[in-house]
Amino acid sequence: MIERLRDQGIRDEIVLAAMNAVPRHIFVDEALASRAYDDVSLPIGFGQTISQPYIVARMIEVMRNGATLNRVLEIGTGCGYQAAVLAQVARDVYSVERVQSLYERAMGYMQELKIQNVILRYADGNNSLPAAAPFNGIIVAAAATHVPQALLDQLAVGGRMVLPLGAQEQFLYLIERDAEGYRETRLEAVKFVPLLTGKI
Repeated sequence: MIERLRDQGIRDEIVLAAMNAVPRHIFVDEALASRAYDDVSLPIGFGQTISQPYIVARMIEVMRNGATLNRVLEIGTGCGYQAAVLAQVARDVYSVERVQSLYERAMGYMQELKIQNVILRYADGNNSLPAAAPFNGIIVAAAATHVPQALLDQLAVGGRMVLPLGAQEQFLYLIERDAEGYRETRLEAVKFVPLLTGKI
Protein backbone atom coordinates (compact mmCIF):
# COMPACT_ATOMS: atom_id res chain seq x y z
CA MET A 1 0.00 0.00 0.00
CA ILE A 2 2.81 2.42 0.87
CA GLU A 3 4.55 1.96 -2.47
CA ARG A 4 1.25 2.53 -4.25
CA LEU A 5 0.74 5.75 -2.27
CA ARG A 6 4.21 6.89 -3.34
CA ASP A 7 3.32 6.08 -6.96
CA GLN A 8 0.12 8.14 -6.54
CA GLY A 9 2.15 11.17 -5.51
CA ILE A 10 2.19 11.11 -1.69
CA ARG A 11 5.59 12.54 -0.74
CA ASP A 12 5.37 13.26 2.99
CA GLU A 13 7.40 10.51 4.68
CA ILE A 14 5.79 11.21 8.06
CA VAL A 15 2.34 10.65 6.54
CA LEU A 16 3.52 7.49 4.78
CA ALA A 17 4.96 6.18 8.06
CA ALA A 18 1.66 6.96 9.79
CA MET A 19 -0.29 5.08 7.10
CA ASN A 20 2.09 2.15 7.51
CA ALA A 21 1.70 2.15 11.31
CA VAL A 22 -2.10 1.73 11.39
CA PRO A 23 -3.55 -1.71 10.49
CA ARG A 24 -6.47 -0.79 8.22
CA HIS A 25 -7.94 -4.29 8.22
CA ILE A 26 -9.09 -4.08 11.84
CA PHE A 27 -11.37 -1.13 10.98
CA VAL A 28 -13.46 -3.01 8.40
CA ASP A 29 -15.85 -5.95 8.66
CA GLU A 30 -14.16 -9.34 8.60
CA ALA A 31 -15.87 -10.15 5.28
CA LEU A 32 -14.10 -7.15 3.70
CA ALA A 33 -10.71 -7.62 5.38
CA SER A 34 -9.16 -9.06 2.22
CA ARG A 35 -9.84 -5.72 0.49
CA ALA A 36 -8.69 -3.54 3.40
CA TYR A 37 -5.48 -2.42 1.67
CA ASP A 38 -6.98 -1.93 -1.79
CA ASP A 39 -7.30 1.70 -2.87
CA VAL A 40 -11.08 1.78 -2.46
CA SER A 41 -13.57 3.12 0.06
CA LEU A 42 -15.48 0.38 1.89
CA PRO A 43 -18.88 0.37 3.66
CA ILE A 44 -18.87 0.51 7.47
CA GLY A 45 -22.64 0.63 7.98
CA PHE A 46 -25.14 3.45 8.55
CA GLY A 47 -24.60 4.69 4.98
CA GLN A 48 -20.98 5.58 5.85
CA THR A 49 -17.66 4.47 4.37
CA ILE A 50 -14.00 4.20 5.30
CA SER A 51 -12.16 6.43 2.83
CA GLN A 52 -9.72 4.96 0.34
CA PRO A 53 -6.09 5.04 1.59
CA TYR A 54 -5.01 7.59 -1.03
CA ILE A 55 -7.64 10.13 0.06
CA VAL A 56 -6.74 9.69 3.74
CA ALA A 57 -3.05 10.21 2.98
CA ARG A 58 -3.70 13.09 0.57
CA MET A 59 -5.93 15.02 2.97
CA ILE A 60 -3.48 14.62 5.85
CA GLU A 61 -0.49 15.54 3.66
CA VAL A 62 -2.22 18.72 2.42
CA MET A 63 -3.33 19.68 5.92
CA ARG A 64 0.08 18.98 7.47
CA ASN A 65 2.11 20.72 4.76
CA GLY A 66 5.32 19.64 6.47
CA ALA A 67 4.41 21.39 9.75
CA THR A 68 4.30 20.08 13.30
CA LEU A 69 0.66 19.65 14.30
CA ASN A 70 -0.33 20.24 17.90
CA ARG A 71 -4.12 20.16 17.84
CA VAL A 72 -6.20 18.70 15.01
CA LEU A 73 -9.97 18.38 14.58
CA GLU A 74 -11.62 15.67 12.47
CA ILE A 75 -15.30 15.92 11.59
CA GLY A 76 -16.71 12.46 10.85
CA THR A 77 -14.85 9.82 12.86
CA GLY A 78 -16.60 6.94 11.10
CA CYS A 79 -14.84 3.75 12.16
CA GLY A 80 -11.86 5.72 13.48
CA TYR A 81 -9.26 4.80 10.86
CA GLN A 82 -8.35 8.34 9.81
CA ALA A 83 -8.27 9.47 13.46
CA ALA A 84 -5.82 6.65 14.19
CA VAL A 85 -3.59 7.80 11.32
CA LEU A 86 -3.86 11.43 12.47
CA ALA A 87 -2.79 10.28 15.94
CA GLN A 88 0.60 9.37 14.45
CA VAL A 89 1.23 12.87 13.06
CA ALA A 90 -0.42 15.23 15.60
CA ARG A 91 0.01 15.72 19.34
CA ASP A 92 -3.74 15.81 20.07
CA VAL A 93 -6.58 14.71 17.80
CA TYR A 94 -10.21 15.63 18.48
CA SER A 95 -12.69 13.67 16.41
CA VAL A 96 -16.47 14.11 16.24
CA GLU A 97 -18.99 11.47 15.15
CA ARG A 98 -22.80 11.87 14.94
CA VAL A 99 -23.66 8.14 14.73
CA GLN A 100 -23.50 6.65 18.22
CA SER A 101 -22.78 3.08 17.08
CA LEU A 102 -19.81 4.25 14.98
CA TYR A 103 -18.56 6.44 17.84
CA GLU A 104 -18.63 3.43 20.19
CA ARG A 105 -16.94 1.21 17.60
CA ALA A 106 -14.17 3.79 17.09
CA MET A 107 -13.67 4.00 20.88
CA GLY A 108 -13.11 0.25 20.93
CA TYR A 109 -10.53 0.41 18.14
CA MET A 110 -8.59 3.19 19.90
CA GLN A 111 -8.46 1.08 23.06
CA GLU A 112 -7.43 -2.00 21.08
CA LEU A 113 -4.57 -0.09 19.43
CA LYS A 114 -3.68 1.69 22.70
CA ILE A 115 -4.01 5.10 21.04
CA GLN A 116 -4.22 7.66 23.83
CA ASN A 117 -3.99 11.02 22.03
CA VAL A 118 -7.36 10.81 20.27
CA ILE A 119 -10.31 12.44 22.05
CA LEU A 120 -13.58 11.18 20.56
CA ARG A 121 -16.84 13.07 20.89
CA TYR A 122 -20.38 11.94 20.08
CA ALA A 123 -21.81 15.17 18.67
CA ASP A 124 -23.06 17.02 15.60
CA GLY A 125 -19.92 17.91 13.66
CA ASN A 126 -21.47 21.04 12.18
CA ASN A 127 -20.97 22.70 15.56
CA SER A 128 -17.42 21.30 15.80
CA LEU A 129 -15.72 21.69 19.21
CA PRO A 130 -15.45 25.32 20.31
CA ALA A 131 -14.24 24.33 23.80
CA ALA A 132 -11.10 22.72 22.34
CA ALA A 133 -10.39 25.37 19.66
CA PRO A 134 -8.37 26.76 18.03
CA PHE A 135 -7.05 23.95 15.84
CA ASN A 136 -3.87 23.93 13.72
CA GLY A 137 -5.56 21.60 11.28
CA ILE A 138 -9.12 20.51 10.48
CA ILE A 139 -10.18 17.60 8.27
CA VAL A 140 -13.81 17.05 7.31
CA ALA A 141 -14.64 13.51 6.16
CA ALA A 142 -18.04 14.36 4.65
CA ALA A 143 -19.08 16.72 1.87
CA ALA A 144 -20.65 20.05 2.78
CA THR A 145 -22.34 22.45 0.35
CA HIS A 146 -20.38 25.34 1.93
CA VAL A 147 -17.66 25.76 4.52
CA PRO A 148 -19.35 25.75 7.96
CA GLN A 149 -18.72 29.07 9.72
CA ALA A 150 -18.08 27.28 13.02
CA LEU A 151 -15.12 25.49 11.45
CA LEU A 152 -13.70 28.71 10.00
CA ASP A 153 -13.97 30.31 13.44
CA GLN A 154 -12.13 27.43 15.09
CA LEU A 155 -9.22 27.27 12.64
CA ALA A 156 -6.12 28.88 14.16
CA VAL A 157 -4.28 31.67 12.35
CA GLY A 158 -1.70 29.82 10.30
CA GLY A 159 -3.92 26.73 10.27
CA ARG A 160 -5.12 24.65 7.32
CA MET A 161 -8.47 22.94 6.76
CA VAL A 162 -9.12 20.27 4.13
CA LEU A 163 -12.67 19.34 3.20
CA PRO A 164 -14.83 18.14 0.29
CA LEU A 165 -17.39 20.62 -1.01
CA GLY A 166 -20.29 20.03 -3.39
CA ALA A 167 -23.31 17.82 -3.89
CA GLN A 168 -23.42 15.89 -7.19
CA GLU A 169 -19.99 17.16 -8.15
CA GLN A 170 -17.50 17.37 -5.29
CA PHE A 171 -13.99 18.77 -5.02
CA LEU A 172 -11.44 18.74 -2.25
CA TYR A 173 -10.65 22.23 -0.97
CA LEU A 174 -7.84 23.64 1.12
CA ILE A 175 -8.74 26.58 3.37
CA GLU A 176 -5.79 28.50 4.81
CA ARG A 177 -6.16 31.14 7.51
CA ASP A 178 -3.70 33.99 7.97
CA ALA A 179 -3.82 37.35 9.74
CA GLU A 180 -5.71 38.87 6.79
CA GLY A 181 -8.39 36.20 6.55
CA TYR A 182 -9.00 32.99 4.61
CA ARG A 183 -7.64 31.68 1.32
CA GLU A 184 -9.42 28.89 -0.60
CA THR A 185 -7.76 26.52 -3.09
CA ARG A 186 -9.63 23.89 -5.10
CA LEU A 187 -7.85 20.55 -5.41
CA GLU A 188 -9.02 17.33 -7.08
CA ALA A 189 -12.46 15.80 -7.64
CA VAL A 190 -13.64 13.46 -4.87
CA LYS A 191 -16.73 11.53 -3.75
CA PHE A 192 -17.81 11.63 -0.09
CA VAL A 193 -20.98 10.96 1.85
CA PRO A 194 -22.85 14.20 2.69
CA LEU A 195 -22.24 16.18 5.87
CA LEU A 196 -25.48 15.79 7.85
CA THR A 197 -26.85 17.51 10.93
CA GLY A 198 -28.07 16.03 14.18
CA LYS A 199 -27.09 12.87 16.09
CA ILE A 200 -28.40 9.34 15.64
